[in-house]
Amino acid sequence: MSVTRHSLADGWTFQQVGGPSPDEWLPVKTVPSQVHMDLKANNKIPDPFIDLNELAVHWIAEKDWAYKVQFKRPAAPAEDGSVVTDLVFEGLDTFATVLLNGTEILKSDNMFLSHRVDISDHLKDDNTLEIKFESAMLRGRELVEEHSHEHTFYVRQTEVSRVPVRKAQYNWGWDWGPILMTAGPWRPVFLEQYVLRVDDVWTHCEVSEDLKSCSGQIFAKVTNAGSNPVTLLLSLKGTTVWEKKCAVDSNGLAEADFRIDNPELWYPFEYGAQVRYELKATLGSNDEKSKLIGFRRSELVQEKDEFGKSFYFCINGIDVFSGGSCWIPADSFLSQIPAQRYRDWMKLLVEGNQNMLRIWGGGIYEDDVLFDACDELGILVWHDFQFACASYPAYPSYLESVEKEARQNLRRLRSHPSIVIWAGNNEDYQVQERYHLDYDYEGDKDPQSWLKSSFPARYTYEYLLPKIVKEEDPFMIYHPSSPWGDGKHTTDNTVGDIHQWNIWHGAMNRYQETHLLSGRFISEFGMEAYPHLETIRGMIKDPQQQHPGSMMMDYRNKAIDHERRMITYVAENYLVKYDLPSYTHLTQVVQAETMHFAYKTWRREWGKPGARKCGGVLVWQLNDCWPTMSWAVVDYYLVKKPAFYAIANALKPLAVGVSRSYHEWTSGHADPTEPARDTKFDLWISSNRVDAVQVEVTVRFISIRTGKDILSPLKLESVTAEPNSTTELLNESVVPLVDSTLKDTTRPFNPMKYDAYVIHAVVKAGDQVIATDTAWPQPLKYLDFSDRDVRFKALSANKVAISAACPVKGFVFEETRVTKFSDNGFDLVPGEEKVVDVSGVDLDSLRYTYIGAPEGSLQANVAVSERGWTTSVVGLVSKLTS
Repeated sequence: MSVTRHSLADGWTFQQVGGPSPDEWLPVKTVPSQVHMDLKANNKIPDPFIDLNELAVHWIAEKDWAYKVQFKRPAAPAEDGSVVTDLVFEGLDTFATVLLNGTEILKSDNMFLSHRVDISDHLKDDNTLEIKFESAMLRGRELVEEHSHEHTFYVRQTEVSRVPVRKAQYNWGWDWGPILMTAGPWRPVFLEQYVLRVDDVWTHCEVSEDLKSCSGQIFAKVTNAGSNPVTLLLSLKGTTVWEKKCAVDSNGLAEADFRIDNPELWYPFEYGAQVRYELKATLGSNDEKSKLIGFRRSELVQEKDEFGKSFYFCINGIDVFSGGSCWIPADSFLSQIPAQRYRDWMKLLVEGNQNMLRIWGGGIYEDDVLFDACDELGILVWHDFQFACASYPAYPSYLESVEKEARQNLRRLRSHPSIVIWAGNNEDYQVQERYHLDYDYEGDKDPQSWLKSSFPARYTYEYLLPKIVKEEDPFMIYHPSSPWGDGKHTTDNTVGDIHQWNIWHGAMNRYQETHLLSGRFISEFGMEAYPHLETIRGMIKDPQQQHPGSMMMDYRNKAIDHERRMITYVAENYLVKYDLPSYTHLTQVVQAETMHFAYKTWRREWGKPGARKCGGVLVWQLNDCWPTMSWAVVDYYLVKKPAFYAIANALKPLAVGVSRSYHEWTSGHADPTEPARDTKFDLWISSNRVDAVQVEVTVRFISIRTGKDILSPLKLESVTAEPNSTTELLNESVVPLVDSTLKDTTRPFNPMKYDAYVIHAVVKAGDQVIATDTAWPQPLKYLDFSDRDVRFKALSANKVAISAACPVKGFVFEETRVTKFSDNGFDLVPGEEKVVDVSGVDLDSLRYTYIGAPEGSLQANVAVSERGWTTSVVGLVSKLTS
């Protein structure tokens, strides 16, 4: 017989163990599920994502819960007595005891494990399956107490009970997410029947340095194969390219060497095609297992150079600048994430020109659908093992669970070509530094001694996990931690990766200082911003609470000292308006400006081959797990903040950058007039194209007050943008002073008479504009933004052109869940129309604002041209239909 699967998704009930109604079992809509979802569906709790309701559901964390389902014995061929029936749990959250017909068949204490139990001898015609879930929070506290004699549990985020529990750490809350301690069968539960079964098929292989061959081994793991051979096969687009029939050994393993000449390779998007082969293992007519795999040569280049030691990825011989985002779980309730939502998130990355996603170590080993999408779209994945911001223990039972978890998830994910690196943890070496735990990287190389130290997790990150990775996926890159670099301090910017939190956290550097804050690979940095107004009004229902500084707004933001940090960055750069629409816009522009400065500055340091000063930039963070204000550049509902577009523009395949000399302001005796006198600027092109491109560059100098060009444009014709490099065009080029009196520092400086200007660069290839950048005098709060004369013109039902008589900063359309824009959060300069594709909303319903606008939410008066005169869209439609 072939393998048959019987879903156990329906018919479940649940209850609180020892609750007030011991005989009451409430219905569960479907499994996978988690207890908050089911309590909410039964109207037992309010929606935790609204108002202060999170506080009203904290009690759930300290209760035990039970789930139960009844099912019939699956039909099997009567003549075949060798049929095996397995009960499969793809994920149990977390301390679970499983009973079948009253008999305990499984205990689990690790959310990240799946389980397969042979229940052939336990089945009856009518069966009752019950799963009891203990409180992970209470059990975690008990484990801390039980092991306090052998380990000190340090933690940087939320409470210490999370540290000994192998469960998604963000469930205890984080500085962007709520405390929602889930429990339940969070991944599918099903029965599987078979006589023979292919458990897995995979490869250990390497693409040759010249890319002309791929060779290695193909393996299959089989249950009950007996003397039956297994056929291993590789095919491409339906054509078999390699095939072999293999015997299965006594351990159920079949293996064969293979080699493919001139393989078609998998590339990250914009560098080549995402070719995938089908790998299949067939066990006669009984079973087969197949998966799509990609062949690629992946290297992490760490070589000594003039800046220290490089850190960048090379895929199929091409150096790749890794521009992208960090990823947290997409929901506080993982079971309610549909597959399409994962795909939509990954499509956003490609839309935003982001080629790398870092999966953070305080969440989960992500869903297969996410990696399938990354494989298909060409997104590189950096995956942390699931440890974050703590000093984790290393007692034997804990290490045993960690090893199972690591092996199981590596086996599940090792065939995805998108995954190019595993890192041991997130920021645990920063915990070691903070609490001065034992760590002598050069002097102590004995793993057994690490177990006896005050930092025993070193054993996990520098011995156990790299050993497991080498055994399960021999050609995979492993990095001990993020951040980490050769055992040096985690802030060392000459080696490894760094988390650059001196913007927002730490020293709270200005975002204009990104040129001082670089590293070999910046795997975290960020700036907070509010989401768009629809999201805010949806998460806080009371209109009296819908304003900055309200109790509900303050509680919603989980970042430490969030308001004092946010207002610092706003007030330092902009004139403060504190109504909700205006302040929302200001925070969004601050975040977008941070992204603009950071990505263009650090990408510039990609440099040239042999001088890759910065190998990648990953923003913290792409997404949210609930509706909130945070560092996310896209909110919980996939509504993009202006920062998303700033990143997209900075990461265009070919981008131009302009920077002006940096001068401090509001720092003691800093001279705020220096930017007016220091007119130096830099100009460069960043390209990840594999071929040189001939372009023309025009630089304009435009008065912010009048909108007129104060000097003739500077034209650079026949510029060659070097392939996969930074092409430096101008360095400290001086703009002539239009007002010669500025040279005389003995004369009083009159800000009202100073004619400040923007430097605006445009890159064209032929007649096509392919990149622009605008450098403004800083800070923007010193500038006069009155009388911008912003105008709108409909080019079609879903295309609008925006123009202005004077330079405009931070033009933002309000976005909702249904609106989509091709660009947002941009600047406007006179003489150029900004054309934006719009969907999901009528053009006359657009709302917008910009820095210096009279209000934080304005109605767009979109017009269309008709025989040389202008009328509103509404008026034109009225004329045409009358």
